[in-house]
Amino acid sequence: MLFALLCKDKPGHLNVRMETRPTHLAYLDKLNAEGKLSMAGPFLDDEGKACGSLVLVKAETAQEAKALADADPYAQAGLFESVEIKPFNWVFNKPEA
Repeated sequence: MLFALLCKDKPGHLNVRMETRPTHLAYLDKLNAEGKLSMAGPFLDDEGKACGSLVLVKAETAQEAKALADADPYAQAGLFESVEIKPFNWVFNKPEA
């Protein structure tokens, strides 16, 4: 099952995002190699600066998706103000379709 992780950065934490980015990308690379990552990328503010993340993961349960979200270096660094986890049905332009 797919889950969308909708992550909103804390205001004024762009420096945390940039400092943590290399370990975050390594974590996403690991998830990708394990077949658990479908897609990921940042949300942008009006100035084009990252202000959150959308991560689409494959997990058996919402609890497993939450564990993947909690293990993200961004989450561990305290970057996120909130993280919503929602089941997702990828209908259009799904690579495997």
